Amino acid sequence: MKVVFMGSPAFALPALQALIFNKYDIKAVYTQPDKKTGRGQQVSACPVKQFAADAGLRVIQPESLRDTDEVELLAGLMPDIIIVAAYGQILPEAVLKIPQHKCINIHPSLLPLYRGPSPVAAAILNGDAQTGVSIMLIERKVDSGPIIAQTAVDIKDDDTTGSLTGRLAETGAGLLLDTLTAWVSGTIKPVAQNESRASYTRMWKKEDGTLDWNWTAVQLWRKVRAYNPWPGSYVKWMGSRIKIMETVPLADVEKGRVGQVVELTRGEVTRVAVCTGEGLLGLVRIQPEGKREMAAGDFVVGHRNFIGSLL
Repeated sequence: MKVVFMGSPAFALPALQALIFNKYDIKAVYTQPDKKTGRGQQVSACPVKQFAADAGLRVIQPESLRDTDEVELLAGLMPDIIIVAAYGQILPEAVLKIPQHKCINIHPSLLPLYRGPSPVAAAILNGDAQTGVSIMLIERKVDSGPIIAQTAVDIKDDDTTGSLTGRLAETGAGLLLDTLTAWVSGTIKPVAQNESRASYTRMWKKEDGTLDWNWTAVQLWRKVRAYNPWPGSYVKWMGSRIKIMETVPLADVEKGRVGQVVELTRGEVTRVAVCTGEGLLGLVRIQPEGKREMAAGDFVVGHRNFIGSLL
Protein backbone atom coordinates (compact mmCIF):
# COMPACT_ATOMS: atom_id res chain seq x y z
CA MET A 1 0.00 0.00 0.00
CA LYS A 2 1.49 3.33 -1.09
CA VAL A 3 1.12 5.95 1.64
CA VAL A 4 1.66 9.67 1.85
CA PHE A 5 1.86 10.78 5.48
CA MET A 6 1.10 14.34 6.59
CA GLY A 7 1.92 15.54 10.09
CA SER A 8 4.06 18.04 11.95
CA PRO A 9 4.13 17.92 15.80
CA ALA A 10 5.14 15.12 18.16
CA PHE A 11 1.54 13.87 18.24
CA ALA A 12 2.02 12.53 14.70
CA LEU A 13 5.24 10.61 15.40
CA PRO A 14 3.85 7.34 16.83
CA ALA A 15 1.61 6.87 13.77
CA LEU A 16 4.49 7.48 11.36
CA GLN A 17 6.76 5.17 13.35
CA ALA A 18 4.10 2.45 13.33
CA LEU A 19 3.75 2.69 9.56
CA ILE A 20 7.51 2.39 9.10
CA PHE A 21 7.80 -0.53 11.54
CA ASN A 22 5.03 -2.38 9.70
CA LYS A 23 6.78 -1.76 6.36
CA TYR A 24 4.18 0.39 4.65
CA ASP A 25 5.45 1.97 1.44
CA ILE A 26 5.73 5.62 2.47
CA LYS A 27 6.20 7.66 -0.68
CA ALA A 28 6.66 10.98 1.11
CA VAL A 29 6.15 12.75 4.41
CA TYR A 30 4.55 16.19 4.29
CA THR A 31 5.23 18.62 7.15
CA GLN A 32 4.87 22.32 7.80
CA PRO A 33 7.71 24.56 6.55
CA ASP A 34 10.54 25.24 9.00
CA LYS A 35 9.87 28.20 11.28
CA LYS A 36 11.90 30.70 13.28
CA THR A 37 11.43 30.19 17.00
CA GLY A 38 12.72 31.50 20.31
CA ARG A 39 14.44 34.74 21.19
CA GLY A 40 17.21 34.11 18.72
CA GLN A 41 14.73 33.36 15.92
CA GLN A 42 16.61 30.23 14.98
CA VAL A 43 15.13 28.18 12.16
CA SER A 44 13.88 24.86 13.51
CA ALA A 45 12.24 21.85 11.93
CA CYS A 46 9.15 20.21 13.39
CA PRO A 47 9.48 16.80 15.12
CA VAL A 48 8.03 14.87 12.17
CA LYS A 49 10.49 16.39 9.71
CA GLN A 50 13.43 15.62 11.97
CA PHE A 51 12.37 12.01 12.40
CA ALA A 52 11.45 11.46 8.75
CA ALA A 53 14.75 12.89 7.51
CA ASP A 54 16.71 10.69 9.92
CA ALA A 55 14.71 7.69 8.67
CA GLY A 56 15.67 8.47 5.08
CA LEU A 57 12.15 9.34 3.97
CA ARG A 58 11.38 11.97 1.39
CA VAL A 59 10.21 15.14 3.13
CA ILE A 60 8.09 17.74 1.35
CA GLN A 61 7.22 21.09 2.98
CA PRO A 62 4.88 23.14 0.78
CA GLU A 63 3.77 26.57 1.90
CA SER A 64 0.32 25.69 0.57
CA LEU A 65 -1.31 22.66 -0.99
CA ARG A 66 -3.55 24.94 -3.01
CA ASP A 67 -0.70 25.60 -5.43
CA THR A 68 -1.28 23.75 -8.70
CA ASP A 69 2.33 22.58 -8.94
CA GLU A 70 2.16 21.15 -5.42
CA VAL A 71 -1.04 19.25 -6.23
CA GLU A 72 0.58 17.82 -9.36
CA LEU A 73 3.65 16.76 -7.36
CA LEU A 74 1.45 15.00 -4.81
CA ALA A 75 -0.62 13.30 -7.50
CA GLY A 76 2.59 12.11 -9.14
CA LEU A 77 3.42 10.13 -6.01
CA MET A 78 0.31 8.03 -6.76
CA PRO A 79 -0.60 7.30 -3.14
CA ASP A 80 -3.27 4.71 -2.40
CA ILE A 81 -4.11 6.62 0.78
CA ILE A 82 -3.13 9.86 2.50
CA ILE A 83 -2.87 9.67 6.30
CA VAL A 84 -3.02 12.93 8.24
CA ALA A 85 -2.17 13.58 11.90
CA ALA A 86 -2.04 17.21 13.02
CA TYR A 87 -0.56 18.37 9.72
CA GLY A 88 -1.53 22.02 10.14
CA GLN A 89 -3.06 22.72 6.73
CA ILE A 90 -6.56 22.19 5.39
CA LEU A 91 -6.48 19.85 2.39
CA PRO A 92 -8.18 21.33 -0.69
CA GLU A 93 -10.66 19.39 -2.80
CA ALA A 94 -8.03 18.70 -5.48
CA VAL A 95 -5.92 16.83 -2.91
CA LEU A 96 -8.86 14.93 -1.44
CA LYS A 97 -9.57 13.45 -4.87
CA ILE A 98 -6.10 12.01 -5.40
CA PRO A 99 -5.93 8.71 -3.44
CA GLN A 100 -8.15 5.74 -4.26
CA HIS A 101 -8.72 5.00 -0.58
CA LYS A 102 -9.28 8.60 0.40
CA CYS A 103 -7.60 10.90 2.90
CA ILE A 104 -8.03 9.94 6.54
CA ASN A 105 -7.25 11.89 9.70
CA ILE A 106 -6.25 10.88 13.24
CA HIS A 107 -8.02 13.30 15.58
CA PRO A 108 -7.55 13.30 19.40
CA SER A 109 -11.17 13.48 20.54
CA LEU A 110 -14.36 11.48 20.46
CA LEU A 111 -15.83 13.25 17.47
CA PRO A 112 -18.12 15.06 16.96
CA LEU A 113 -16.93 16.52 20.28
CA TYR A 114 -14.09 19.03 20.17
CA ARG A 115 -13.47 19.64 16.53
CA GLY A 116 -10.68 22.06 15.75
CA PRO A 117 -7.15 22.74 17.02
CA SER A 118 -7.35 22.22 20.82
CA PRO A 119 -9.40 19.07 21.53
CA VAL A 120 -7.18 17.62 24.28
CA ALA A 121 -7.08 20.80 26.34
CA ALA A 122 -10.82 21.28 25.90
CA ALA A 123 -11.60 17.84 27.31
CA ILE A 124 -9.49 18.51 30.42
CA LEU A 125 -10.86 22.03 30.85
CA ASN A 126 -14.42 20.76 30.73
CA GLY A 127 -13.76 18.09 33.32
CA ASP A 128 -14.53 15.13 31.06
CA ALA A 129 -13.86 11.66 32.46
CA GLN A 130 -12.91 10.36 29.00
CA THR A 131 -11.68 11.55 25.67
CA GLY A 132 -10.35 9.42 22.82
CA VAL A 133 -9.13 9.11 19.27
CA SER A 134 -11.18 9.18 16.08
CA ILE A 135 -10.05 8.15 12.61
CA MET A 136 -12.24 9.83 10.06
CA LEU A 137 -12.52 10.58 6.39
CA ILE A 138 -11.40 14.10 5.57
CA GLU A 139 -14.03 16.36 4.06
CA ARG A 140 -14.02 20.05 3.23
CA LYS A 141 -15.55 21.05 6.57
CA VAL A 142 -13.00 20.75 9.39
CA ASP A 143 -13.18 17.47 11.36
CA SER A 144 -16.68 16.72 10.10
CA GLY A 145 -16.07 13.60 8.00
CA PRO A 146 -17.59 10.16 8.67
CA ILE A 147 -15.96 8.10 11.41
CA ILE A 148 -13.97 5.03 10.37
CA ALA A 149 -12.83 3.99 13.85
CA GLN A 150 -12.93 5.38 17.36
CA THR A 151 -11.69 4.42 20.82
CA ALA A 152 -11.99 6.01 24.27
CA VAL A 153 -9.19 6.91 26.70
CA ASP A 154 -9.67 7.76 30.38
CA ILE A 155 -8.49 11.16 31.62
CA LYS A 156 -6.44 10.90 34.82
CA ASP A 157 -6.59 13.47 37.60
CA ASP A 158 -2.94 14.37 37.04
CA ASP A 159 -3.15 14.55 33.26
CA THR A 160 -1.98 17.69 31.52
CA THR A 161 -2.53 18.40 27.86
CA GLY A 162 1.06 17.30 27.31
CA SER A 163 0.78 13.95 29.05
CA LEU A 164 -2.66 13.14 27.67
CA THR A 165 -1.65 14.08 24.13
CA GLY A 166 1.21 11.62 24.37
CA ARG A 167 -1.10 8.79 25.40
CA LEU A 168 -3.59 9.67 22.69
CA ALA A 169 -0.82 9.68 20.09
CA GLU A 170 0.15 6.12 21.01
CA THR A 171 -3.50 5.06 21.06
CA GLY A 172 -4.03 6.64 17.66
CA ALA A 173 -1.08 4.79 16.17
CA GLY A 174 -2.46 1.47 17.38
CA LEU A 175 -5.94 2.29 16.15
CA LEU A 176 -4.54 3.23 12.75
CA LEU A 177 -2.82 -0.13 12.34
CA ASP A 178 -5.95 -1.97 13.47
CA THR A 179 -8.02 -0.02 10.95
CA LEU A 180 -5.99 0.33 7.76
CA THR A 181 -6.31 -3.16 6.29
CA ALA A 182 -10.02 -3.39 7.03
CA TRP A 183 -10.62 0.08 5.59
CA VAL A 184 -8.76 -0.60 2.35
CA SER A 185 -10.46 -3.99 1.95
CA GLY A 186 -13.87 -2.36 2.25
CA THR A 187 -15.00 -4.18 5.39
CA ILE A 188 -15.41 -0.93 7.38
CA LYS A 189 -18.39 1.27 6.64
CA PRO A 190 -17.86 4.87 7.80
CA VAL A 191 -20.50 6.33 10.11
CA ALA A 192 -21.67 9.92 9.70
CA GLN A 193 -21.09 12.24 12.64
CA ASN A 194 -24.08 13.51 14.61
CA GLU A 195 -24.00 17.23 13.83
CA SER A 196 -26.37 18.01 16.71
CA ARG A 197 -23.62 16.94 19.16
CA ALA A 198 -20.77 18.80 17.48
CA SER A 199 -18.62 21.18 19.51
CA TYR A 200 -15.64 23.28 18.48
CA THR A 201 -12.34 24.43 19.93
CA ARG A 202 -10.08 27.34 19.14
CA MET A 203 -6.35 27.99 19.21
CA TRP A 204 -5.27 29.30 22.62
CA LYS A 205 -3.43 32.61 22.90
CA LYS A 206 -0.76 33.60 25.43
CA GLU A 207 -3.16 35.90 27.25
CA ASP A 208 -5.57 33.00 27.83
CA GLY A 209 -3.17 31.73 30.49
CA THR A 210 -4.00 34.47 33.03
CA LEU A 211 -5.83 32.97 36.00
CA ASP A 212 -9.13 34.49 37.16
CA TRP A 213 -9.49 33.78 40.87
CA ASN A 214 -13.25 34.26 40.68
CA TRP A 215 -13.38 30.82 39.08
CA THR A 216 -13.79 27.86 41.43
CA ALA A 217 -10.76 25.95 42.68
CA VAL A 218 -11.76 22.92 40.60
CA GLN A 219 -12.13 25.00 37.44
CA LEU A 220 -8.72 26.59 37.98
CA TRP A 221 -7.13 23.19 38.68
CA ARG A 222 -8.48 21.97 35.35
CA LYS A 223 -7.27 25.09 33.59
CA VAL A 224 -3.71 24.74 34.88
CA ARG A 225 -3.63 21.16 33.60
CA ALA A 226 -5.33 22.01 30.30
CA TYR A 227 -2.95 24.88 29.55
CA ASN A 228 0.19 22.86 30.24
CA PRO A 229 2.37 23.13 28.18
CA TRP A 230 0.65 25.87 26.13
CA PRO A 231 -0.11 28.67 26.83
CA GLY A 232 0.74 27.99 30.47
CA SER A 233 -1.02 29.52 33.50
CA TYR A 234 0.25 32.74 35.05
CA VAL A 235 -0.22 35.24 37.87
CA LYS A 236 1.40 38.61 38.46
CA TRP A 237 3.10 39.34 41.77
CA MET A 238 5.37 42.25 42.70
CA GLY A 239 5.67 43.27 39.06
CA SER A 240 6.85 39.85 37.87
CA ARG A 241 5.10 36.87 36.39
CA ILE A 242 4.84 33.53 38.17
CA LYS A 243 3.99 30.48 36.13
CA ILE A 244 1.69 28.04 37.92
CA MET A 245 2.87 24.54 37.03
CA GLU A 246 0.87 22.23 39.31
CA THR A 247 -2.08 22.78 41.65
CA VAL A 248 -4.60 20.85 43.71
CA PRO A 249 -8.17 21.82 44.70
CA LEU A 250 -8.59 21.72 48.48
CA ALA A 251 -11.59 21.09 50.68
CA ASP A 252 -10.35 23.51 53.35
CA VAL A 253 -12.89 26.01 54.65
CA GLU A 254 -10.31 28.68 55.46
CA LYS A 255 -11.54 31.93 53.96
CA GLY A 256 -9.93 35.08 52.66
CA ARG A 257 -10.41 37.57 49.89
CA VAL A 258 -10.65 36.16 46.37
CA GLY A 259 -7.13 36.00 44.99
CA GLN A 260 -5.46 36.19 48.42
CA VAL A 261 -2.54 33.87 49.19
CA VAL A 262 -2.90 31.94 52.45
CA GLU A 263 -0.54 29.65 54.32
CA LEU A 264 -1.92 26.28 55.29
CA THR A 265 -1.57 25.07 58.86
CA ARG A 266 -1.87 21.53 57.61
CA GLY A 267 -1.32 19.99 54.24
CA GLU A 268 0.69 17.09 52.92
CA VAL A 269 0.71 18.18 49.27
CA THR A 270 1.24 21.93 49.61
CA ARG A 271 1.79 24.60 52.25
CA VAL A 272 0.31 27.52 50.34
CA ALA A 273 -3.00 28.16 48.58
CA VAL A 274 -5.05 30.90 46.94
CA CYS A 275 -8.64 31.77 47.80
CA THR A 276 -10.92 31.36 44.79
CA GLY A 277 -14.56 32.02 44.02
CA GLU A 278 -15.25 28.64 45.63
CA GLY A 279 -12.66 26.78 47.67
CA LEU A 280 -8.90 26.98 47.95
CA LEU A 281 -6.48 26.19 45.15
CA GLY A 282 -3.29 24.69 46.56
CA LEU A 283 -0.12 25.73 44.75
CA VAL A 284 2.13 22.68 44.41
CA ARG A 285 4.79 23.75 41.91
CA ILE A 286 5.49 27.16 40.44
CA GLN A 287 8.12 28.85 38.28
CA PRO A 288 9.02 32.43 39.19
CA GLU A 289 10.03 34.63 36.29
CA GLY A 290 13.63 33.99 35.31
CA LYS A 291 13.97 31.12 37.79
CA ARG A 292 13.75 27.36 37.76
CA GLU A 293 10.58 25.45 38.58
CA MET A 294 10.24 24.82 42.33
CA ALA A 295 7.88 23.69 45.06
CA ALA A 296 5.57 26.54 46.04
CA GLY A 297 6.43 25.92 49.70
CA ASP A 298 10.12 26.48 48.98
CA PHE A 299 9.31 29.77 47.29
CA VAL A 300 7.41 30.95 50.36
CA VAL A 301 10.40 30.25 52.61
CA GLY A 302 12.37 32.94 50.79
CA HIS A 303 9.42 35.23 50.11
CA ARG A 304 7.34 35.53 53.27
CA ASN A 305 5.53 38.59 51.89
CA PHE A 306 3.91 36.27 49.34
CA ILE A 307 1.55 35.12 52.12
CA GLY A 308 -1.38 37.50 52.42
CA SER A 309 -0.76 39.18 49.09
CA LEU A 310 -3.41 39.50 46.38
CA LEU A 311 -2.66 37.93 43.02
